[in-house]
Amino acid sequence: MENLVARPRLPDPAFWRGKRVLLTGHTGFKGAWLAHWLSVLGAHVHGLALAPTTNPNLFEALSLSGIRHQLVDIRDAAAVKRSFQQAEPEIVLHLAAQALVRPAYQMPLETLSTNVMGTAHVLDAMRLTPSVLVGVMVTTDKVYKNLETGQSYPETAELGGYDPYSASKAASELVIASYRSSFLQEKDIRVASARAGNVIGGGDWSHDRLLPDAAKAWHKEQEVLIRRPDAVRPWQHVLEPLCAYLCLAESLWADARFASAWNFGPDSAATVREVVQTAHAAFGSGGLRFATQPEGPHEAGLLALDAGKAKAELNIYGRWQLAESVQRTMFWYQQFYQGIAAARLCDRDLQDFLEA
Repeated sequence: MENLVARPRLPDPAFWRGKRVLLTGHTGFKGAWLAHWLSVLGAHVHGLALAPTTNPNLFEALSLSGIRHQLVDIRDAAAVKRSFQQAEPEIVLHLAAQALVRPAYQMPLETLSTNVMGTAHVLDAMRLTPSVLVGVMVTTDKVYKNLETGQSYPETAELGGYDPYSASKAASELVIASYRSSFLQEKDIRVASARAGNVIGGGDWSHDRLLPDAAKAWHKEQEVLIRRPDAVRPWQHVLEPLCAYLCLAESLWADARFASAWNFGPDSAATVREVVQTAHAAFGSGGLRFATQPEGPHEAGLLALDAGKAKAELNIYGRWQLAESVQRTMFWYQQFYQGIAAARLCDRDLQDFLEA
């Protein structure tokens, strides 16, 4: 008999249609992409976030009128609780965070209060909201004590954090695990944490991001200086982890045994040099120069994830190889700068992803 290989899993539109979803961080890069996808799936989305911090930004570019948009700082516990009471969500997807490594050195207390206490406020609101059944809490691949030995870290590896951002996310993992065991399991609220690798894709204009900064410069025919060309990261298109979050939520809804930590990342990592050279070739303009000495505060030189658990238990595999993800990202920016609507560009990537 011919061997059959299971097709990598995708979100089930029938599951999401009509579901009440509270999404924190919906005005950010990943959050706006996810809010758009949830709207396409027919979910009722209540977004909770700060105002966008860049101009342009994907949230406003997408004109996400189909969701309920509420400006709330997750450091305000009372405001978070009120929003949960108003939304009465069944599923919570927590993406709100101070998500940048280098700015965390300038504002460590803000980073810690947002990522640790903000996560605690969301968890506590979940505890106090009877409608909540499932929660996916997004952290990062940087939660592990990274010895930079070349090993890929599984979910059972020791948590740590050299820099304030990594430490804040590792601490939030402890808070998530504590709430799950102390309060949420007895209420049958199924909560998992999701640790994803570096994401790329069109629509990110955050400061100090590799490909967005390069696209802005090359659009103006300027040169880009790459400060850490030999750093190694697990790169993936933004749709990969978002797909994983949605599928994880579906699994949690069906079975409490999935309430644990999960890694979502590609099979292999790549250097900044490889990624930016592929991007430069795809964009086709501007200049490129590599620093001979690392610039700025400490950042991990080598980071890799072991996503074997997600493959084995959730049937979640990457759909796009790195080269295609980079090329699609640069094409997205080129088209946007030429006047193509962000919604059209996102819809095209989403449709291609679903058909990959």
